Amino acid sequence: MDPATIRLAQKPDHIELAKMRASLWPEASFAEHLRELENGPVSSLPFASFVAHFAEGGLIGFVDVGLRSHADGCDPARPVGFIEGWFVDPSFRRRGIGAALIGAAEGWACSQGCIEMASDTWIDHEESELAHLALGFEIVDRCIHFRKKL
Repeated sequence: MDPATIRLAQKPDHIELAKMRASLWPEASFAEHLRELENGPVSSLPFASFVAHFAEGGLIGFVDVGLRSHADGCDPARPVGFIEGWFVDPSFRRRGIGAALIGAAEGWACSQGCIEMASDTWIDHEESELAHLALGFEIVDRCIHFRKKL
């Protein structure tokens, strides 16, 4: 099998991309993810989506990367690249595809003038934590968020 190709997402990718986003973020429906892709990012800051695919098949992963004015543990005087979402189909994991997607996101962030990349994951999502650590990210904080209805 040829190596995966990483490229910027395009409009014809939206249906497959919405399916992957619904797998990553099931609290929103496929239709909601598709609508968001069709309407574009909500932020006024730069944003990019990269996808991974094989020549003979459909999409197998994606990474969404954007700029943020700040991120925990990063220099507050500079914007930072932020991994907004990162997904590789479970049957294609542990083949370097996730690393290639992150590499594309890092290259994009560097082209935007960033010198740091940040990301986050749920406190109990060990697989994501280990993947981040394997790619050189370091844990800068652990947090539990609270809410109370009034």
